[in-house]
Amino acid sequence: MTLARLAARHGVATAYSPSEGVTVPVSDATVVAVLGALGVDATTPEAVAAALGAAERADRDRLLPRTLVHRRGDEPLRPPVDLPSGTRLRVTTEEGAVVTGRDWERLPLGVHTVAAQAPDGRTSTSTLIVSPARVPAPERRAYGLLVQLYSLLSQRSWGMGDLGDLRELAGWAGRTHGAGFIQVNPLHAGVPGAPTDPSPYRPSSRRFPDPVHLRIEEIPEYALVGPERREELDRILAEAAELRERVLGKGALIDRDAVWEVKRRALELVVGGVELGPGRRADFHDFLADRGRPLEDHATYQALAERHGHHWRDWPEELRGPRTAESAVRADPELAARVDFHCRLAWLTDRQLADAAATAREAGMAIGIVHDLAVGVHPEGSDAWAQQDAFATGMSVGAPPDAFNSRGQDWGLPPWRPDALAAAGYAPYRGLLRELLRHAGALRIDHVMGLFRLWWVPEGHEPTEGTYVRYDAEAMLAVLVLEAHRAGALVIGEDLGTVEPGVREELARRGVFGTSVLWFERDWAGTGRPLPPARWRRECVATATTHDLPSTAARLSGDHVALRHRLGLADGDPVRDRAADAAETAEWLGLFRRLGLLPEGEGDEEAAVRAVHRYLLASPARMVGVWLPDAVGDRRPQNLPGTWDEYPNWRLPLAGPDGQPLTLEQFAASPRAHALLHELHTRTASDDTADGWGSARTAPPGARSV
Repeated sequence: MTLARLAARHGVATAYSPSEGVTVPVSDATVVAVLGALGVDATTPEAVAAALGAAERADRDRLLPRTLVHRRGDEPLRPPVDLPSGTRLRVTTEEGAVVTGRDWERLPLGVHTVAAQAPDGRTSTSTLIVSPARVPAPERRAYGLLVQLYSLLSQRSWGMGDLGDLRELAGWAGRTHGAGFIQVNPLHAGVPGAPTDPSPYRPSSRRFPDPVHLRIEEIPEYALVGPERREELDRILAEAAELRERVLGKGALIDRDAVWEVKRRALELVVGGVELGPGRRADFHDFLADRGRPLEDHATYQALAERHGHHWRDWPEELRGPRTAESAVRADPELAARVDFHCRLAWLTDRQLADAAATAREAGMAIGIVHDLAVGVHPEGSDAWAQQDAFATGMSVGAPPDAFNSRGQDWGLPPWRPDALAAAGYAPYRGLLRELLRHAGALRIDHVMGLFRLWWVPEGHEPTEGTYVRYDAEAMLAVLVLEAHRAGALVIGEDLGTVEPGVREELARRGVFGTSVLWFERDWAGTGRPLPPARWRRECVATATTHDLPSTAARLSGDHVALRHRLGLADGDPVRDRAADAAETAEWLGLFRRLGLLPEGEGDEEAAVRAVHRYLLASPARMVGVWLPDAVGDRRPQNLPGTWDEYPNWRLPLAGPDGQPLTLEQFAASPRAHALLHELHTRTASDDTADGWGSARTAPPGARSV
C-alpha cells in the first residue's frame, strides 16, 4: 500500500482498465522502474517510506501548488485564499511586469510566476497560467484535403513532395475548389544520417522543420549563384530530375536520404556561395534573435551529428549536452560555420512555410494549412539531446494491449517528465506549440490523449509490462488554448483508439476538435450499426480514413484484407475474413442507398467513394477531410502498422487505381478528383448554417432523413 500511495502522488498507475469492468494490475517492478525515471527511489521498502515521507513534508511546507490555472471567463482571477494570514504575494508576468496586492484581476493572458512569502519565513513559487476558456472556432463549415506531403510530387519536385508543392496545392484547391484547409503530415526535422527512419512521426526535433522540404529553386539566393558554381549546380539539378523520374516513371520508392543528399549539396552552393543582401540579412538576424537558444541548440546538434553521427550518447563526453558543447563550437571555426549553416536552413524553411500559409489565405481558405504535431521524438535526436532534463531516461511511450493488438505497442519515443515540465513552467511545451503555430491555421495533435496520460514502457520490457503516467491535463490544456488563441488557430485532437472516460468531454469544453472516421462511427453502446450522420459530433474533423488505415477504394474493394493476409498480418481464415469484410461493406453501401446518397444505377467504385463523402457531409461535423489518395482511387495505405521491411511505409507516391504514380499536375487535371471536390465545394458553400446537413435546412438531392 505504501508503494501504491507513493505512485499515486507521482501520477503513476498501479492498475489500468483496458475495458469497462476489467482491471489489470501493474507489477511492482514496473512501478519501481517508472518512479526511478521520475527521480524517486522506490527500490526498497525503506526507500519507499523515505520518499513518501519527504513528499508529504514538502506538501505541508509548500504555500502554493506547483501550477495554478485560471481560465478567463470563469470566476474573476483572485489570489489563493487558503494561505496563512499575512502571506505576501508577488506576480511577475511573462513580460516582466510585477503585480502585488489585490491587482490580480488586471493580470493579462500568459504564463506568469507567483512568489509567496509567509510570516513564518516559508517561501514558495508557482507557475500561473491565465488562458482563454476555449480555442478559436472556425467561422464556417469547411472541407479540406489531407495529404502526406512527401507523396505529392510535381514536375518540379526533387524526388519527393516539397513546400513549393504544398503552396501550389493550397492555391489550386482554394481557388478552384473552395477548399478550406490542407492538412499535412508532420514536417518535423528528421534524424540526420542514412538510412533515416522514413516515418514523419519519429522525428529528431518537433520544434524545427526539416529542410528536406525546401524548394531549392525558390530560395532567393539560388538565382545569384555565380558562374563558377553554376556548372556544379546544374549537375545537381540533373541528378534531382533523375530522382524524380525514378519515382514517377520507373516505379521506385521515395528515397528521402537520396533527396536530402542532392539538396544538401545544392544548399552548400546556394547558402555557402552567396552573401545575403542587407534586407535578407536583417531578416535572418531577427529570426536568430526570436528563436534564441533552442535554435542554436538544434543547429549545434545538427553540426555535431555530421561529424560524430547522430548517436549522441556515444559522442565525446563534453559534447553530450548542449551547454558543455558550446565551448567546443566556439573553439572550432569549422564547427561554428556548420552551426550557422543549419541556422540558415531553419530560416529558409520557415520562410517557405510562411509562403505556403500566405498562399492558402490568399486563395480564400478559411482555415489554411493544418500542421501536425507528432506524439514524441527519436531518443537519439536533437530534442532528446537538447532537453535531456525534460525526458524520462530509460522509458518509451507506447500503448497497452487492446482488442486490436494483444501484445501492446512500444513506439520507441522517450516521454516528457511531467514533473520536469511543471518545474520549467511548461517552457519546452510552450516553445514547441508556439513554433508549430506560427504558420498554421490549425494544429492537429497526434494521440491527443497524451495530454492526460501516456503509457510508459521501461527499457528492456515488453509493452505489456508498462503503465500509465498522468500529466497535469489542466495545465497542458491551458497552455495549448493560450498559444492557439495567440496564433488565432484551431486545434484538432487525434482521439482514436482507447480513450479514458471524460477526456473527449474535457477536450470539447476547451474547444479542441476530435477526429471521427467513418468506419469506426457505430452505435457501440447499442445496436452496433453505423451511427446515423445526425448523431456524429459537431466539433470534429470527419473523414473516411487516415494515413494508418486503408484508403476508401481499398476498403470498398476488399484489397486491404488481401494485403494483410499476403503479409502475414492476419491470423484468421482468408476466405472467412474476406466474406466478413464484404458483408460490412455491403451494409454501408445499403445504408448509402437507403439515404439517397448512392442513387440506383451508380454502383461503381467512384460513385461509392462520392457516397462515402456525402455521408460525411450529412453529419454536423464542422470540418470534413478528404484523404488525397481517395480523390483518385489509390488503393495503397501510406503506412501499415505492424510492418517494417514487409511494406514500404511512408515511401509511396500518390497513385491512381492502377498503382501508377500521379504528379500534382495530373492530380489537378483528374476528372475523378474534380468531380469529388466540385461536389464537396458545392455542398459546403450552400450550407449557410455552418452546421452540416445533419441539422441544416439544406440537404443533398434525394437524401432522406435518418
